[in-house]
Formats: sequence, structure tokens, C-alpha cells
Amino acid sequence: MPVSPVEQPLLGQTSDAARSLFSAFEHAVDAVVLTGLDSEIRYFNAAAERLWGYGRMEVVGRPVNMLVPSDVRANLADVIALKAALPANVLVKGRREFRISRSDGSEAWGAFSISRVDYGGKTLYINFVRDVTDEVKSREKNALMALVAEKTDRVVMVTDRDLRIKYVNNAFTDLFGYSLAEAMGQHPEHLLTGEYTDSETLARFHAGIDAEGHGQEELLTYDKDGEEIWISATVNADRDENGDVKNFVSVLVDITESKLIHSLQHLTLENLANDMPVLDVIGDLCRRVEAIAPDVICSVLHVDTDGLLHPLGGDRLPPEFSKSIDGLLLGPDVGCCGAAAFSGEPVLSIDIATDPKWLPYNALPLKAGLRACWSTPIKAKDGRVIGAMGFYFRESRTPTRWHQTIVDSCVHLCALAIERHEARSEIARLAYFDPLTGLPNRAQLRQLMTKQIEAAGAGEKIAVMFLDLDHFKDINDSLGHSIGDDLLVSVTQRLCQHIRPGDTLSRQGGDEFVVVLPNCDVEDAAAIAARLLESLLPPVKLNARTVPISASIGVSIYPDNASDIDGLLKHADAAMYQAKLAGRSTYRFFSAEMNRVSEERLAFSIALRNAIIQGVLRLHYQPQLRVDGRIYGVEALARWYDPVLGEVPPSKFIPLAEEYGLIEMVGMWSLREACRQFAAWRRAGLDVPCVSVNMSPINFQNGDLADRVGEILAENELTPDMLMLEITEGVVMSDHAMAIGTMEKIRQSGVRLSMDDFGTGYSSLSRLADLPVRELKIDRSFMRDIESQASALAITRAIVRVGQSLDMTVVAEGVETEGQRQLLTELGCDVTQGFVHAPALSVPDFERWLAQYQVTRSARPALGVVSNRGA
Repeated sequence: MPVSPVEQPLLGQTSDAARSLFSAFEHAVDAVVLTGLDSEIRYFNAAAERLWGYGRMEVVGRPVNMLVPSDVRANLADVIALKAALPANVLVKGRREFRISRSDGSEAWGAFSISRVDYGGKTLYINFVRDVTDEVKSREKNALMALVAEKTDRVVMVTDRDLRIKYVNNAFTDLFGYSLAEAMGQHPEHLLTGEYTDSETLARFHAGIDAEGHGQEELLTYDKDGEEIWISATVNADRDENGDVKNFVSVLVDITESKLIHSLQHLTLENLANDMPVLDVIGDLCRRVEAIAPDVICSVLHVDTDGLLHPLGGDRLPPEFSKSIDGLLLGPDVGCCGAAAFSGEPVLSIDIATDPKWLPYNALPLKAGLRACWSTPIKAKDGRVIGAMGFYFRESRTPTRWHQTIVDSCVHLCALAIERHEARSEIARLAYFDPLTGLPNRAQLRQLMTKQIEAAGAGEKIAVMFLDLDHFKDINDSLGHSIGDDLLVSVTQRLCQHIRPGDTLSRQGGDEFVVVLPNCDVEDAAAIAARLLESLLPPVKLNARTVPISASIGVSIYPDNASDIDGLLKHADAAMYQAKLAGRSTYRFFSAEMNRVSEERLAFSIALRNAIIQGVLRLHYQPQLRVDGRIYGVEALARWYDPVLGEVPPSKFIPLAEEYGLIEMVGMWSLREACRQFAAWRRAGLDVPCVSVNMSPINFQNGDLADRVGEILAENELTPDMLMLEITEGVVMSDHAMAIGTMEKIRQSGVRLSMDDFGTGYSSLSRLADLPVRELKIDRSFMRDIESQASALAITRAIVRVGQSLDMTVVAEGVETEGQRQLLTELGCDVTQGFVHAPALSVPDFERWLAQYQVTRSARPALGVVSNRGA
């Protein structure tokens, strides 16, 4: 053992006993440091060298305070001073722990025990120092852990291997109400579980801990007062050095709030899955919110496509207040919900009484004790604001974190419910309501009528009106479908203003409407029908156009005319048809005679369709003669003979064909059959210059008409000048681009056009010069009075002069007497047609007439004056 110069005198004077003691010091486990009164180090044993890392030669003779950090040297000096005041050979009781400074700059902990001894006439201090670094660190760690356990808001519980509680922290007491003394020795299962704790979950939890030494589970527990608390429990085993379990450490987290939110979400989604109506879904959600946040009154509003607010949930709000909200237009100053929906951001009113946005609306909520409101917008997936969720408070306050958590969890549920409601409403609207006018459609009308008939009391009458707009098809075809749609919307608005509350207005399609009026007798129905017709008298202004409009109404009465829906609608339709025949813009009530006529019309329409398909229709031909007696041409006129119905006159079946959409088929059939027959005559050598065929305005709406005419002529090897197409003034009452374009294409092909029934219209005269028409036909109505009435003669003369001025051939039809023919010849009319020459004849009869006429004409001079104008 090396000896320092300072140690040498000390050891040199020792006795054998003392030397033995120093030898024991040298082999001691603890450090031994001897110091004098001057606090210089006199001796430094091997254990001290190991503890401080200094060799004795480095420290002996130096101040002892070098062995401790500077911040604890004063404390060490105090201990030494205390010892100096004591009698010699008295051991200082207890020990002091000091941080010590090691040679490498690190620090350790030593426990000092100091004794004062007199040795060789000198006073020495023997310092016994034990290395307690690990012990101190362990204590510090345990202290920190204890501090964490006591200060954390997480519940900490320690149990022994038999799951008896050994320790619980303050958070445990705060959550469950049991103090440490009350919990000690208790089994957690006996202390914290209750009636609704799931036994299977508990058994699974214990099995996992037993098998693996740890586990995690969510459990329903109960506090000291029996209140339910949901916790998330995490348990880990504390094992000794042999791996045996000493304790179990459990960390418990209160998840009651998240469980409540989860339960609310689950039940709301379950309600949606069970197809509950939106009012029930939102109402249940509001009640559940109020159950988990008792300081809140919850409300949910829907924002419709027009920006209007509609309450969906909020049973605890005053009914009068909810009613006052319904239908309000959202805006920045419309309470909290209106403002939140308007801005798309949450809005808080801490004081409803003074907040400007609440001033027009705060009387009712203040009366109910509501003082503050917080509203959050509800948004659809596309970002649209479709609602608002409001929390009302009974004191002026702001929402808490818990309130925010609830709202964050609920707004998307509300959005799901509202979007589903909107989707279903849209489906219902498409299925049961007319998309143009928003009125109930045919399907919805039947449901409504069924309910009204079932609810009708004894003696109660229900009026059913069938309303059809007059000449709507002409407006639609001439001005376009967009104008027609706008007109239907305007008509709907007018009609809605003149029916009673509880009446039903329905659009059946096209220009047909049905009005159902419960508790309405004949007198009331007549008054309402007159009022509806009067509402349509003012022309409708659409863009830059003023469009006149009128309607015809038919009325049937339940149960007088029928007791079922189909019968009531059929009879009202029949009465409407009679109103049309009566001149339109009027109404008629159903009668038994109308039913007969209606059934006859239906039978006629079916038979007519079959006649067209089966080729039963026939064409008769009426000759047209020039004033010099030459054959100008023939007009092909459709005739129909039915084995059951007999001979049906054109005045009956042509309007029927127009009404039932068959007129285009009749026109094309007539064109094809007339060309076929004309070609047969040409092949047989019959001298007929031209054939005229009547075409409907509908035919001219077909852009392919010119091509089809050309194909038919080619099929029969006819030239275009052999065909004349007769059109009515209805085709050119407007500047409909399709009709005018089709007429121009036909003219360019060489086929001529004739204006039939000229003079009965009112709007085509100014446009006549611009139309590709080469012939005018004076309507037969003027022929009846041409010899007796100056007005008829004047109109006929004017038409002839118009034709002459435009270099058109003028044809007078319906000429029955020689006097009429002579007068027309004097006026300058080019061609006459009528019974004065021959009626419309079947093919064989016409062929016989033509042969006889040619024989007769060759035997005598030509009649009348020869016109100097060609065809």
C-alpha cells in the first residue's frame, strides 16, 4: 500500500493495534477518510479511491471539500463544525447524504458518518462514506413515480398477486369516491362492478391477465354512489428478479363521455338504418344530446333549397318559438341558426337579450328562460349548408369542451339524416309531382282522390274539373317548347290563386289540368270554374311576347256522376270536350248524353287507328275546272266507311284524327295513295294534269317531309309539277322555322303548295307574299252567301285580287250553283271546284265522270272567259 508523505508520520507513530485498525480500514468496503482540525485529508483508503476515482497521493493534504460539489460544501462544513463542538470520541448519530464529485467530473452519492478521535496528541475526524448512489437514484425514481401517480388525472391502482388493492391514487378517489383506506385489501371486482357489468368481458379480461400478465379492456363500472362509469383498464404485472408476479399495476381511464358519444352515434345510425322518418331521427338525437348534456336545449333546423328554415328537432323549445322559426329566410341577422346557416360558420350569442341579430326574435326564447345560443352549420358532402344545430343555455355563457365534442360528433349525423330526407323528397317529387309546375302528377292525384273519396261523409259531394288549355298546341309548335313551358307555369300560378284551401290542382301532362274540390256542390263548382276561366282572360307576358290564353273546363260530381276515380275523370273529360265544341273558354257539367258521346269518340278513335293501319280508308277525287272548262286537276279527299260505324264523314273523323295524334298518319297515307292512283291514271292514258293532297300542319313539322315526298314521286315515276300539297293557314300563322324551312324545300323540289281555306285565318295575309305558295283556295264558307251578301262578295273579290297581284292561281271550292260559278268567273277567279261540276267521287265514278265530261265538252264550246294566266 503506497503511503503519502502526509500519511507517513501518522502511520509511523501507530502502535501495533493501531496498525491493525488501519489495515482493517484499508480492506473496508466503505470509504474511510481521515481529516484534521484544519479539514485537510490525512488518510484515504482503497475504497475511497474507488468511490472518488482519485489516488491517495492526489488528495492527501488537500481540503476535504474537494470531494464534494461546490454547492454542498457549506453543508459539509456545518456538519464538521457540529462535530467539533461535541466531546471527543462521540459518534454523530445518523448519517448525512452528500453528493460527491468524482475525478471524471461525474457525481455520485455518499452517506457520511463522522467521528472525532484524539490520536497521538492530535484531533482527527474519521469519515465513513458509503456509496449510496444506486439507493438514492432508486429513491428519487420512486418519489417521481409516486408524484406522477398522485398528480396524474389517470386512475392508478396497485394490487397484489391475489388482486387485493394495495394502493390507489387521488384520481381513483376523485372518480370512484373511495379513499385509500376504504379501498385497501378490497378486490376491484367486488368494489367497482355492478348489475350491468358484462360478466363475459370481465372473464375474458381476467383470463388474458392470467395468461400473459397484462390486458386491456373497456368495462362498465360503478362508483361509490352507484353511478355508472365506463373505463378503459390497462393492467401490467410487476415481477421480481425470478419472474414471479409481485403486483399488478392498473391504469384506468374514464371513457364515459366517448362511450356516450359512441352510443348516441350508434343509435342514430340504427334509426337511419331502420328507415325512420327524418323528424323522428332528429328528434331522438336531440333528446339524447340533452340527456348527456343536461344544461343544453338542443335544436336542429333544415335549410331548404329556397334558403328557408324548418325545425326538425327540439321538443324542449317553446312550440310557439319553433312555429315562428318555420319558413324564415336565413340571413346574417336571423338569430344564431339563421346566421350560422348563412355564413357557414358557428355563431355564438352570449346574451340573446342584447344581441342585435336576436332583437326581432328574442321575446319567445327569453320568456322561456333561454339566455344564450350557440349554433353550428350542418353541411352536405358537396359543401352546401343544409341545416344548423343549436344549443340553447339558460344562462349567459359559452359552450364547454364537452359541448364542442357533442356537436362535432352530431353534425355529420344530422347531415346524413337531412341528405337522406332530401334525396327521398326528390325521389317523391319526381315520382308524384310534375317537375315543371311542382303540382301533383297523375299518380299522386289518384292517391289524393282515393283519400278524399274515402273521407267523404254521407251526402258530401266532390267536384272534379278537367281543364284543357285552348290552342296550346299551336302556341307550343309556333313559339317553341320553352315558351310553352313558361306559359304552363304562369297558368299554374294563376289557377293556384283562385282555388280554395284544401282543393287539389294537378297537372296530368301537356296542357291538361285536374282540380279536385272536396265538399263542393254544383253551384260552388260553377262559381269556381267561372273564376278560373276569368283568371286566364288577361294575356300572359312571356319575355317580349304577349300570349293570349283561355281554357275549357269539364266538371263531374261525386257521387252523382260516378263513385270511382276513373269514372269521375272520364266524365269530366267528356264534359270538357263539350266545352270545346261550345266555342271554348267555357265550362260544362257532365250529363249522360256526354257519356254516350265520349264513348262514341273513343270507339271512333280506335276504329280510325285500325282503319289507317289496315288500309281501310279510301280516297275520293273531286275535279277542279278552269274557267275555260279545261281540267285543272283533282283534289284527293279521304273517306272512311266502317262496317260497324257506317259512313263516317270527314268533318267527324279528321278532327278526331287531330285530337288523337293520327292526323300525320292520315296525311302521309293520303299522299302515298293519291300518287299511286295518279300514276295508274297516267299509265291508263287519263288526262289529269295534277292531283292535290291535303297535308296537316303536323306534317310540316317533320324536317324529312320534302325527302319523303320526293321518294314517293320517284316510286310512282311522277314529276314534281304533277303534285300540289294543300296547307292551311295554321302552318304559317307564325314564323316557325321548321315549317317555313320544310315548305321552302318542297318548293325548290318543284312540288307546288296551295293555301287551303284562305280567308278564315287572321295572321298570314301580311306574310303571304314571302311564302312559297303558288295557289290560293277561297274557303267554301264564302260561297254560300256570295250571291246574297255584299260582305261575302267583297271578301271574295279581295282574295281574288290578292292572288292576282301575287301571280297566284285562285281556286274557289264549295261552288254549288251555276250562278256562283258565273259570278266567280266575272271576278277573275281561275278555277272552280264543287258540286256545280261534281262531288268527290270514288275512282271508278271519277273515271266515268271524266270520260263523260270529255265527250260532252268536245261537243260544245268552252264555258266562260279564258284566263290568260297559267297554273
